[in-house]
Order: sequence, then structure tokens, then C-alpha cells
Amino acid sequence: MGFPDNILTSDEEVVLHLHPHWIRLAGPAAAFVVLLGLTLFGVLAVPAGSFQHAAQWLAITAAAVLLFFASLRPWLRWITTNYVVTTERVVIREGILSRHGRDIPLLRLNDISFDHSFWERLVGSGTLTIESGGERGRIVLANLPHVEEVYGTLYRLAEENAIRLRGPADDGGYSR
Repeated sequence: MGFPDNILTSDEEVVLHLHPHWIRLAGPAAAFVVLLGLTLFGVLAVPAGSFQHAAQWLAITAAAVLLFFASLRPWLRWITTNYVVTTERVVIREGILSRHGRDIPLLRLNDISFDHSFWERLVGSGTLTIESGGERGRIVLANLPHVEEVYGTLYRLAEENAIRLRGPADDGGYSR
């Protein structure tokens, strides 16, 4: 499920469209490989007899349920999580069956900060914290790819938006 472009205003442009960093999928991918291997081993290792087919179907059913919760569900969460930075706001949309969203206008950004550990620096991810004026003022985006670039882009866009809304600077009638 992609980002719905129909929520943008007429003069609003998408600057960044991100999902959480791919590292979030490393555990579910490893679980997929391990569970698939264990399932194949379990199905092939069942001794021949009257309960062979029932035991194989039980192993396959249990593996399918485990694969769903350990691998498919995290992948669906990853693919349906969108972090979008536009020329006017930060848009966050999450959810598989039910959707949750939050929009933060760039005018309301009070503070933007990032943090990434040594491991996160190696893989190119980090945590971005956005504080804004309003009732729900703080949002933390963990495992964000290229966190320093996103930080710089947000800061630049917030400054450009503030200058655009303020209008040309009053230079006291002097031209340079």
C-alpha cells in the first residue's frame, strides 16, 4: 500500500518518502529461513505410519501460523508504514488493517534532533525526534534510514517555509 497522493494540497510537493530502515526486517527474514528449514525437516522426518499425513499437516499448519506472526506480519507493518516529508508538513501513516496517521505542519516544528548508535551508523539508520507545538508535541521515529539527511532536509524545509510565510525581509528601504 503506497502513500495516498490525494491528501496533498495543490501546491504541496513530496520531498522525501521513506519506510523504516530495512534492518527492521533482518529478524523476520532470519525467522522465515529458520522456520522454513525446520518445517521441511519436520515434514520429511516423520516416520511412515498411520499418523504420517496428520503429523505432516499439523507441522505445516503450525509453521504457517508461526511464519505469519514471525515474518509476514512484520513485513506488512514495514511496507504499510510511510514517513513522508512534504514542502508543508511531515506525514506519518501506519497500519495494516486499521490505519493511524499524524501530520505535523512544518510551522509547528520546535525542535528536531537525531541519534544513532555505532551499529545504527554502520547500517545507515537512526532515531529522529520531532517536537512540535500542540497537544501531542513529541514524536520519535526509530530505525529511520539516512537519519542525518532527513534531519537536514527537515531543518532546511522548516526554515524555507518560515521565510516564505514571513515574506521578504524588511531592509529599511535600502537596496544592496
